[in-house]
Amino acid sequence: MAMAGTAPAPAPALLRRCPCSAPPWAPSPFRPRRRGRSTMSPFTGGRRQEYSHSSGAGIQDNKPLKFGVCVNFNVQSSGAQEWAAESKRLSAIRTSNGTYKGSSHLGPAILHHEHLEDFKSSKQSSAHSLRQIMAPNSLANRHANMEPAKHHMINRAATAVSALASVVKDDTKPVNRHSESEVEAHWPNGSKFHASLPKISEIETSLPFDDKATESDPKDENECSPKETVQPSPAKAPLSKESKDARKALATIYEKVLVVDDVKSARRVVQLLTTKYRNFIHACDTEVANIDVKQETPVGHGKVTCFSIYSGTSGAEADFGNGKTCIWVDVLDGGRDVLMEFSPFFEDSSIRKVWHNYSFDSHVIENYGIKVSGFHADTMHLARLWDSSRRTDGGYSLEGLTNDHRVLGVVPKEVQKIGKRSMKTIFGRKKIKKDGSEGKITAIEPVEILQREDRELWICYSSLDSMSTLRLYESLKIKLERMPWTFDGVPRGSMYDFYEEYWRPFGAILVKMETAGMLVDRAYLSEIEKVAVAQRKLVAEKFRKWASKYCPDAKYMNVNSDIQIRQLFFGGIENRFKPGEFLPKSRAIKVPNDETAVAEGKKIPKYRTIELFSIVEDLQTEIFTASGWPSVSGDALRNLAGKVPSDLVYTTDDVSNDECGSDSEISDCDLEDTSSYGTAYEAFGGGKKGKEACHAIAALCEICSIDSLISNFILPLQGNHISCKEGRIHCSLNINTETGRLSARTPNLQNQPALEKDRYKIRQAFVAAPGNTLIVADYGQLELRILAHLAGCKSMLDAFKAGGDFHSRTAMNMYQHIREAVEEEKVILEWHPQPGQEKPPVPLLKDAFGAERRKAKMLNFSIAYGKTAHGLARDWKVSVKEAKDTLKLWYSDRKEVKAWQMKQKALAQERCEVYTLLGRSRRFPNMAHATSGQRGHIERAAINAPVQCSRCCYVCNA
Repeated sequence: MAMAGTAPAPAPALLRRCPCSAPPWAPSPFRPRRRGRSTMSPFTGGRRQEYSHSSGAGIQDNKPLKFGVCVNFNVQSSGAQEWAAESKRLSAIRTSNGTYKGSSHLGPAILHHEHLEDFKSSKQSSAHSLRQIMAPNSLANRHANMEPAKHHMINRAATAVSALASVVKDDTKPVNRHSESEVEAHWPNGSKFHASLPKISEIETSLPFDDKATESDPKDENECSPKETVQPSPAKAPLSKESKDARKALATIYEKVLVVDDVKSARRVVQLLTTKYRNFIHACDTEVANIDVKQETPVGHGKVTCFSIYSGTSGAEADFGNGKTCIWVDVLDGGRDVLMEFSPFFEDSSIRKVWHNYSFDSHVIENYGIKVSGFHADTMHLARLWDSSRRTDGGYSLEGLTNDHRVLGVVPKEVQKIGKRSMKTIFGRKKIKKDGSEGKITAIEPVEILQREDRELWICYSSLDSMSTLRLYESLKIKLERMPWTFDGVPRGSMYDFYEEYWRPFGAILVKMETAGMLVDRAYLSEIEKVAVAQRKLVAEKFRKWASKYCPDAKYMNVNSDIQIRQLFFGGIENRFKPGEFLPKSRAIKVPNDETAVAEGKKIPKYRTIELFSIVEDLQTEIFTASGWPSVSGDALRNLAGKVPSDLVYTTDDVSNDECGSDSEISDCDLEDTSSYGTAYEAFGGGKKGKEACHAIAALCEICSIDSLISNFILPLQGNHISCKEGRIHCSLNINTETGRLSARTPNLQNQPALEKDRYKIRQAFVAAPGNTLIVADYGQLELRILAHLAGCKSMLDAFKAGGDFHSRTAMNMYQHIREAVEEEKVILEWHPQPGQEKPPVPLLKDAFGAERRKAKMLNFSIAYGKTAHGLARDWKVSVKEAKDTLKLWYSDRKEVKAWQMKQKALAQERCEVYTLLGRSRRFPNMAHATSGQRGHIERAAINAPVQCSRCCYVCNA
């Protein structure tokens, strides 16, 4: 066996230094290692890594392990080497029958594929008596009454050896150690295992040795090796110069950090935090493993490995003894009990706590049953309030903010020299290729390994987060206190007052909403998934069947492949941007082989090669990819197919008694009006063939639509990564956006299918818990109401006061013929049915003039978003002149809106910022140096920002 670590040179045999004498913070080679993989994420602004833990490559064996005489130990400390030397002498002794009376059941072992050098020590040429080995001065007896070490992993490594020795002779004193100790050891070939040792009194009295292993036969030294062969782990690349410099600077704060890794010291620190320093402001930060924050919600996921607390007030720091100003708490090896000791601190609402990305930290702490209270500030939100334009100027990560002198201002010299650095910079190393050279990819070890093996530097790295957070809070608070706050044109104080009154409580509410989550009926989602998959298969086969009439191999094609679809429709076409470059007329493509019938005795081939060629000449399209080839996106396919009713797309081929026949044989009674068909109708010759082509291409559009619903809604809402044990899904709600609008992700619950497009009724999957009721509330045309208020538009305000369908009223004011129809009572704006009434007395305006109302509705929201005539022309697919004429109709009754928009553009030009209804600003620092295209974008944003940002503020105020 070999202990974890690389063996140093052999120490003198009688060196009496105890292996447990290392300081408590020193990295230990005896700490258990665990494997994992790491990924990077911008979820917390670049300051936190997420990890998906794996149990480690290896095997498990629940049988007792038997050791032969080849046992040896590989350790680092000199005292432990003495144990190794005596163990080899013990192993060399054999009785006349080749066994000792004793066996040790070490319990389950886990083999890790990690190679370490075997400890090199000379063999004993002759056997020694047991009395000589276990003499009073022997190492085993010397440590018989040793007090258990503070760091149990070192202690357990030593007692594991003593346990083997103590059972050889029953008069040997037992070694003091914890019951059920764990030991980490190595086989002679370098394979490592973890094992649990039972109480010494429970060990049986037979310790069989392998008969084949003798001291005189060197070739048998590996007889006790496991049959499983393992490969050595790759060597580590050296640190870069940037990394070395950053590590050197970071290590300087270690002397200011108090390490808390047991319950006793935790209680002492919590006593100070809740009494002497309770009125201080405390910056808190956690480090978390076992979570992929790109995919998983922190509610119910993740494991806290450590956290740090840095406290201060009015320029003074808390002192926890001996100049220690920052607390670092080890939860990984200190245990859950250490974390629970901090419950009085975290749950006290009167103790003010500052965080950087409060949402994440609070969730992972609450996973342990601790209800976090006393939220005082989130520095990400403060930074966004101060400057909303940092997206391309360093961002809002802790690293980006604290390394910008414009943000942090004057800070203590020791912190200013260090500066926050990313985990990749501090701990990243280049991967080593097979040839031994460095690769381009930088890898980072999992948090657990870094915290144990690079312990001192990891303590500095994680402690600096809380120290930087408090300094950042102090600096941003000063900046916001100097910024005036104007509420709807009336001065109200500073922007920090705005934060305290609106954003801080709103941020706390959003975190509670994330914790509560939303209950989803997974059984319902599973059923509609089956329906969606069946319909997708139906329309896919419909297209393949049609295409195979022209190209036989099309029945094997992949209908999701842009390359294959483009080959069918545009084979032989010239590249739009590269004259002289053509798509081939035909192409051989390898596809999965779904055929099961093959000759007897032959293996079914996994793939088959098909030939696809162009099935149409001169198919016209207006949409191209960036590479110059015709696009086959959903929009492009809809232009080719035109407006084909969905009931014709889903018609099955086995309808034989239908008057119009099957959909594969389109008859003249299907659609007499051909104006609704797309460009494919004429390209395929018109008539029945043209209709069949449009219906088949419409089936491709349906495949895109179904795939979108399945991949974006049906499947994600069933995932365990966004839910916890109760089956509720927990998305991330964020107000830290450039516009100030509330956003949701993982999953985006704000982006559920529109009612008219929700063909599978996905919205019905959101349900209330038993005994509760789900209420759906919607602010009707909220953006338009805010625009009417900001601009003071009389026409819009009167329309909202009158109530009813606002878009119908807009259409009536835009088009004279609609106004005349309303005045003559040929149509009505809205209708509220009375008992016994099934339909309105005259048609509704939205039914009689649907095209005009849709255009008015689109225009209403386009105006609020600052769209121009050119943008509307593209949306409506009309000329710019027609779009300008329509805009004139809209503005003719809303001159106040036009004046307000011009004012917003001028404000962006003069001050490089605009303001929301509640007084929050959005900055445009590049306005002075913007190009004409950029200027147009900024002007549209200047019109849109007050409306969008005020929408969030309006909901917050409500």
